[in-house]
Amino acid sequence: MADIANRYPDNTQGKYFVDNQCIDCDLCRETAPDNFTRNDDGGFSFVYKQPSTPEQEVQCKEAMEGCPVEAIGNGGDAA
Repeated sequence: MADIANRYPDNTQGKYFVDNQCIDCDLCRETAPDNFTRNDDGGFSFVYKQPSTPEQEVQCKEAMEGCPVEAIGNGGDAA
């Protein structure tokens, strides 16, 4: 389970976030490309845009559920 205390500062404020357990597997970026991107210097993914449509919400939830190390959380600000 992702830990809000270990969330990357690159994440935009809001419900979804990625914490420091991310292994840069690319699953979230493939599943929800409108919401997740990569920090090339750090080698991890983060939420650069919170979902703004029902479709994006479904994609973010799918990315969270599919994350192999459970590095995606949905208990961020405005959850």
